[in-house]
Amino acid sequence: MAPSTHSTDRRPPGPDGLPYVGTQLSFLRRPYEFMTETAREYGDIVSWTDPIGPVYQLNHPDYIEHVLVANNQHYVKGSLFQNTLRPITGNGILNSEGAVWRRNRHLLQPAFHPDRIREYATMMTDIGLETTESWTDGETVPFHEEMSTLTLRIVARALFGVGIDDRLGVVSSALDDFMLASETLSHYILPPGIPTPSRRRIERARERLDSLIYDLIDERRANPTDNDVISKLLEVETEGGDHLSDEQIRDEVTTLLLAGHETTALSLTFTAYLLSTHPAVEGRLVEELETVLEGEPPTMADLEDLTYTERVVKESMRLYPPVPSIVREAVKPDLIGGYEIPPGATVQMHQWVVHRDPRWYDDPLAFRPERWTDEMRSALPKLAYFPFAAGPRRCIGDRFAMLEARLLLATIYQRHHLELVPGTELDLMATITARPRKEIPMTVRQR
Repeated sequence: MAPSTHSTDRRPPGPDGLPYVGTQLSFLRRPYEFMTETAREYGDIVSWTDPIGPVYQLNHPDYIEHVLVANNQHYVKGSLFQNTLRPITGNGILNSEGAVWRRNRHLLQPAFHPDRIREYATMMTDIGLETTESWTDGETVPFHEEMSTLTLRIVARALFGVGIDDRLGVVSSALDDFMLASETLSHYILPPGIPTPSRRRIERARERLDSLIYDLIDERRANPTDNDVISKLLEVETEGGDHLSDEQIRDEVTTLLLAGHETTALSLTFTAYLLSTHPAVEGRLVEELETVLEGEPPTMADLEDLTYTERVVKESMRLYPPVPSIVREAVKPDLIGGYEIPPGATVQMHQWVVHRDPRWYDDPLAFRPERWTDEMRSALPKLAYFPFAAGPRRCIGDRFAMLEARLLLATIYQRHHLELVPGTELDLMATITARPRKEIPMTVRQR
């Protein structure tokens, strides 16, 4: 079912909102239920009006492909996305548009070339082993915090050429403050210039993060290397012969720190949560690890044979996509599903909804990695699964993230069994990522 080109004056059906705040209060109170119930009640395209203007929720893979791929030139990240991310990441690759975005993408692409990514594999496994070997049998660890620290160490070493273990607390606390503050209602419905408590919290988080990032830039300016992103950005000359400003470099570095560790940490946390409640799946995973690895740490060469490990990661990211939603803003009129999308309208596409749609997935709420056969993949609509988005703005670090997730999952479960502490519930926030509202404690058992 392709997007219709038939024009109509009708608006798609959708929920009624409250005066001024629209549906934002309903969304922020029960975000995942709101996304899902709206799709199930009103269909493949839904509309309502919020303080930011008209909103359209797209729930069909064909419509999503139209926006992200086929007609992507009609859409930008938009004011909602910008107002959320720009206070912490500036004008980096996630936020920028047009010529600036193309330049940024071109500058960062070499860091994510397949040949370069292969060089990271051993380092990923080594840092994973350092973390897991520090666990003692019977110890209960805050698993999301552990994974956040682990993946932050990896991205710092891989992309910046330095270990920042002594400064990880600064990054973690700043990002935590940013995520918590950006969830508040006032952050979305009040004009950007109003200094709300949540915005002041974000400003303080940025100040702490900036101090660290600018120190890294100064260190690399004094001692450049051949294999880190900061050194490469310091060498860049614009068309006019100028170098990038420290602020421009800061924006890219901060973006990579945030995006480069947050999503993989969440993916591993959700995967461990699912495995702890599905012992048969864990058993099959461990059997594959024992057979393929024969007691040795996982390497890049092993991944081709770790097919079930990959399916576990894919299925976890289907049920719990680390980025649960994508937002775009129309800059030109468009037609989707027979409905006109006016310029300025916000378009929302929720991986959380589409990945759990029974039209595309049999028994969609079940955790079944074995579903990911070649036949199943070929039968799926193209964007019935899009954890890394799609089109020109597809995540630049998708290969890095998948390599990291598989290697770390293998490293952890080759030697450890993780037991979810009884009574732990997975209560998720819905900001830029699907973060647990509370820690996910796991008791470690050595194999």
